[in-house]
Amino acid sequence: MKIGLDLGSRYVKAVFMEEGRLVDHRYYDTLSFYRDYGRKVDGELVVDYERLGWPSGVSITSTGYGRNLVKIAGGQVIPELRAHTKGAVFQTGLTDFTLLDLGGQDSKVIKVSGGRMVDFRTNDKCAASSGRYLENMATVLAMDVAALGECRDNPVELSSTCAVFGESELIGQIIEGHPIEHLAAGVNRTIVKRVEPMLRELSSPVVVFTGGVAQSGAIRAMLAEALGVQVILPAHPQLNGAIGCGV
Repeated sequence: MKIGLDLGSRYVKAVFMEEGRLVDHRYYDTLSFYRDYGRKVDGELVVDYERLGWPSGVSITSTGYGRNLVKIAGGQVIPELRAHTKGAVFQTGLTDFTLLDLGGQDSKVIKVSGGRMVDFRTNDKCAASSGRYLENMATVLAMDVAALGECRDNPVELSSTCAVFGESELIGQIIEGHPIEHLAAGVNRTIVKRVEPMLRELSSPVVVFTGGVAQSGAIRAMLAEALGVQVILPAHPQLNGAIGCGV
């Protein structure tokens, strides 16, 4: 058995792989994971496998948030972009595509050719195209994130590309009397506008969409329409980095 571990900004994702198959997976709140199951010793994270209920003595490979990789004691670390590329190739069986990963606080676009990463763009300086942005906007609209992800018709134009100022603009549009569903569609449209330039730079006829934001049907449809591409959602979009560590 192999364990793949993605130490994300919001969640730690663990997958358990056996003979090239995903046999189990777990999610943990990132802060709780470090507090309850890990401790730093000589610059490495010692994980309490017994308390987690994980098998001991197995191969473990981890990746981390952005460039700040956390070394698991006794394990191997691989770069995040490599992990996500391997995960997408494994999940889809494709070798030529553009990978879009929108996580809790960052966004990544990777051009994949022949099953290997050939170019990439990342944005970890602003949360405006991330899951955190959608969560904040959903709170302002008094919606849950799943309901927000269904809204794509008649999007209200929102000009702000900043996660902080976007809240103020959205409140102003609510006061103007726009329907909540149209405002929600406008929020989804801002995500598409934010990542569209990176996707056009590294364009492919097929976009593989991963990360928590990938579960938004509205954003997937808007991306396909704006770019004229096929957008593929793998079976486990949020586990993609961890799967890339486990294969």
